[in-house]
Amino acid sequence: MARIASLGSALQDVYLVDHDDLIPTAIGENAIFGKVLVGSKVDIDKISYEVGGGGINSSIEFSRHGHEAIFLGNVSRDPAGMAILRVLDKEGVDNSYVRFLERRATGTSIILLDEKSGERTILTCRGASEQFGNLDPADLDLIQPDWLYVTSLRGDMDTLEKFFRHAKEIGANIMFNPGVKELEESSKLTSLLSYVKVLLVNKNEASKIVPGTTLSELTYHLNNYVDMVIVTDGAMGGIASNSNEAYRFGIYEDQRVKDATGAGDAFGSGFLAHFTAGHSFRNSLVFASANSTSVIMKLGANKGLLTGTESLHPMPMQKI
Repeated sequence: MARIASLGSALQDVYLVDHDDLIPTAIGENAIFGKVLVGSKVDIDKISYEVGGGGINSSIEFSRHGHEAIFLGNVSRDPAGMAILRVLDKEGVDNSYVRFLERRATGTSIILLDEKSGERTILTCRGASEQFGNLDPADLDLIQPDWLYVTSLRGDMDTLEKFFRHAKEIGANIMFNPGVKELEESSKLTSLLSYVKVLLVNKNEASKIVPGTTLSELTYHLNNYVDMVIVTDGAMGGIASNSNEAYRFGIYEDQRVKDATGAGDAFGSGFLAHFTAGHSFRNSLVFASANSTSVIMKLGANKGLLTGTESLHPMPMQKI
């Protein structure tokens, strides 16, 4: 098994779940939670306290898969931060490299979830996960990871470059799943791709990095920068390619969505967890899809994460 360090955000997710007051109401091309009126008091059916964030979700998957998982990120010494550390302890994730920010609260998301449709609206105060410049790339010298798995650092391109450069110096591979803020810095993002071994983006994100309108075009252009590229397209599946093979894939199962939070993290970390455990590129894509499907069937961004020991059925997959 591998040593995998996850660099990214840590959040406490507070779910407010209801079956009738949060029903989505269409307004043109958009929708709102139509029964929540300004100034009203609304009785919620259920509240659930979970943890999430790209760094947390991925490190939990790596640990469940049997890898040595390390989390790099920020929390505060408040109840939310302590809750996150307890979950990491329970899941067997090394949290000794967590940094504590004294003047920031731990990042928190309030998730309004309609139990009938699975639709949600997320209100996030990122707090300690708003900044990452205090994190030290020299920690990688002590960790000596085989892989560095990186999610959004809220557009902190300087910190990303420092970690990417240092990872390369010590011989660690990098898998990168950039966020909205990184995509806004397209020229800087492109320059960072020379350090990346595996890139995961969706179709819309890919179009902000390279030219192209189809999945095939976008994947082809991204392969000029990165050895392994995965471009997803929601319910349409996606395309993944490396220097030797390329696949067009569908979804693992068409399941009712209970909570879509963490589905992208489950796909990305699931792929890397399976791939670094010695499985083929193709089979790792199947596991990633199954992992994402499992997560959306449970409440919480990481409750449904798989371990890699499950028996999986075939899914739509075409070699191209």
